[in-house]
Amino acid sequence: MGPGPLPLPLVMSPAQEAALTALLRRSSCPQALALRVKILLGAVADQRNEPLARAVGCTPTTVRKWRGRWHAAAARLAAVDDDPAALAQTIAAILADAPRPGAPGTFTADQIVRIVNLACCPPEQSGRPVTAWTPRELADEAAKQGIVVTISPRTVGRFLAVLRPARAGGLHRCCLWLPAAGGLYPLGCFNPRTATGRHDRPYQPC
Repeated sequence: MGPGPLPLPLVMSPAQEAALTALLRRSSCPQALALRVKILLGAVADQRNEPLARAVGCTPTTVRKWRGRWHAAAARLAAVDDDPAALAQTIAAILADAPRPGAPGTFTADQIVRIVNLACCPPEQSGRPVTAWTPRELADEAAKQGIVVTISPRTVGRFLAVLRPARAGGLHRCCLWLPAAGGLYPLGCFNPRTATGRHDRPYQPC
């Protein structure tokens, strides 16, 4: 019995490979994201789906999924290869989970990144009379700045829901992280002890 059909060929520039390798080396890289990066780096090294799946500890179906995702994005990646910031944003979008079925993707990747970037800045820079962002404040400010026409605090909360545990000052906190060039970068921290409500949890810039 033959080895089966050849897998999709992957094209990866030195800049793209360097960005993925740096992401994998960061100690903060989540396990699921690390798996996807390992699949892509193995695929570009001409490993076939079944041996690669065994090597990284997943199924051949998962390997095919992420190989196909990267293959389909080849033109997008090539278009931003000389722009590190745009390349990082494109790679983050490729490696992200697909939207859940049942609701259309209302917001673009650019809008999401701009909202997350807004969360990185102190609220007073936007004239907000608060010391820490909440999803409700971010939703209001995003609409005020013209990033979106309208957005709910619940949706903003979903954009900022990639939480990682951290400890500082003896208190347990959760920090927000954004995929970017070279890895995941901390955006802000949420202290559960100071939460005042589902849509009023303060996110303070790190």
